[in-house]
Amino acid sequence: MGLADAAQDIVDEFDFLDDWEERYQHLIGMGRALAPLDTSIMTDANRLRGCQSVVHFKADYSDGLMHYQAGSDAAIVQGLIALLMRVYSGQRPDDILAFQPQFLQQIGLDEHLSPTRKNGLASMITAIMAEAKARTAI
Repeated sequence: MGLADAAQDIVDEFDFLDDWEERYQHLIGMGRALAPLDTSIMTDANRLRGCQSVVHFKADYSDGLMHYQAGSDAAIVQGLIALLMRVYSGQRPDDILAFQPQFLQQIGLDEHLSPTRKNGLASMITAIMAEAKARTAI
């Protein structure tokens, strides 16, 4: 599935939810459904700076595709990670760099996240893009 299709699936899911209480619960549920992060990734070297919560992030590149792993100690942040992983992990670096994360605004996250969570989300997107960009030179 391409990035645009994955993002549209998320938008469609959130469109079915009536209010932000339901949307937050869905987001938290998505985070809980993520596979637990391997403890070998939970190192200071993999800690993502710019997030209020503890977030560990690792990118791998194989067979022309980016594979991202991330995890957080905070439920909503873990849900945000799940959203980003669904869209960006398993995609080609060039496609990642060409895709703007407008789906986050379409589901209303820009209006309903605290400033610190917005900063953390921006840090995660920046890390995803940086890792993709590093692989385009390979």
